[in-house]
Amino acid sequence: MRIKWPHVMQAGPPCRFNSPGGRDINTQEETRMTGIPSAIPSSNLNHSFLSSNAPVAMKMPSLFASSLALLAASAAGAAAACTGKKNSTGYVNAVYFTNWGTHNGTNYQPAALPAPQISHLNYAFVNLTINGTVFSADPVADTERRYPGDSQDKSDTANVYGAVKQLFLLKKANRHMKLLISIGGWTWSQNPAFATVAASNATRLTFARSAVELVRDWGFDGIDLDWEYPQDAKQAADMVLLLQALRDELDAYAARSAPGYRFQLTIASPAGAAAYNKLQLAKLGAILDYVHLMAYDFAGSWSKASGHLAHLYTNPQLVNRSADSAVRDYIKGGVPPHKLVLGMPIYGRAFPNTTGLGEPFTSTPPTPGHEEPDTYMYNKLPKAGAVEMYDDVAKAVYSYDNRTRELISYDTPAVTRDKVAYVKRLGLGGSMFWEASGDRNGSQSLIGTSLHALGSLDSSQNLLDYPDSRYANIRNKMACS
Repeated sequence: MRIKWPHVMQAGPPCRFNSPGGRDINTQEETRMTGIPSAIPSSNLNHSFLSSNAPVAMKMPSLFASSLALLAASAAGAAAACTGKKNSTGYVNAVYFTNWGTHNGTNYQPAALPAPQISHLNYAFVNLTINGTVFSADPVADTERRYPGDSQDKSDTANVYGAVKQLFLLKKANRHMKLLISIGGWTWSQNPAFATVAASNATRLTFARSAVELVRDWGFDGIDLDWEYPQDAKQAADMVLLLQALRDELDAYAARSAPGYRFQLTIASPAGAAAYNKLQLAKLGAILDYVHLMAYDFAGSWSKASGHLAHLYTNPQLVNRSADSAVRDYIKGGVPPHKLVLGMPIYGRAFPNTTGLGEPFTSTPPTPGHEEPDTYMYNKLPKAGAVEMYDDVAKAVYSYDNRTRELISYDTPAVTRDKVAYVKRLGLGGSMFWEASGDRNGSQSLIGTSLHALGSLDSSQNLLDYPDSRYANIRNKMACS
């Protein structure tokens, strides 16, 4: 995706609003839609579909309150019934959180995160140079901004501030929540740095060492790689070597400073076959802790006709790819099911000037310096006057306004429950969401709905001991913060 917030033009963080994957992820095999599938208003869905968690909702007044109970159950070793192997402590409920969202129009701060509901928080994004050095490209947001209660002494460089400090405080209060630094993203994958860095042992080593230095200095629990995407067999092989270098460096740091602790290593991975068929899936599955499958952006402004953003199953009348087809291909390719995490969107894709699903539309031209047009945060949907419809074949929801002729595709709590049931049925690792600022609170939260449907959360503890951090307040675990 090529979303441009106003500050992107100045500071240059990744132009990403709605997915850790670009729009080219899942559109390689798009076919012309030949008709509108049967759809019914979502308000007319049977009670069991919309209220599958009704007994839980009756017992627990809010998603936040019941998430605490579920977390306690996870810590006690409770596990939801499912097929296949999974993390013995519970499921992954991973969420991306963006640094640029803290100081653009979104103004979404770390304190707003539903930390009790999150097992892994991926902090997006840091950049890399052509020689392999990983670095903060938005130091104001990452390490410099003063929050309420922080020292206002701008000459203080001994301590870390910004979102990094706030996230450390958050994980200190929520010991199950692991923090991962996410490297790359759509925009920063478009320069040749990833391919160049991955191509030689020297630059791979520089990359791994500098990335782990950030983990050490910021007090994080691992690394998430978002390279979009290796273009051929050589780059795919180099990606494996790059990840192995990261794994080795993380393990070496753990041996020196945190004996017995395993730092996490994950990737964001495409759901389009043209992209993932190039990858060495079995080798990735052996190295990584989790593969976050970006099972969204199956349709958007680049499409020939309106369609579903993130459908679970293929509707023969629509595109010929789906989340399910990608999941099964990854498993067939050698990724263990329990390491595969199903990505879900907290945003919607709009199709203006259309007569309905599967029909032509007219996209809105982009405005330089602003977010991608025809994209909406989930918490702004559905729009007033629009009627939600449910595609029972694809297991997907969309809204349509007869007056404005706008169709918007997005996930709802009901769709999230369908997807989590699928995760459990196939023995997958859990759920992943892009990105936190688009969610709602309470019973309409997609993150919270996922947690409740999963039934247990990975409660393995994060790390608080970073004796070698360059920052004094990280070394002392924010004892005086």
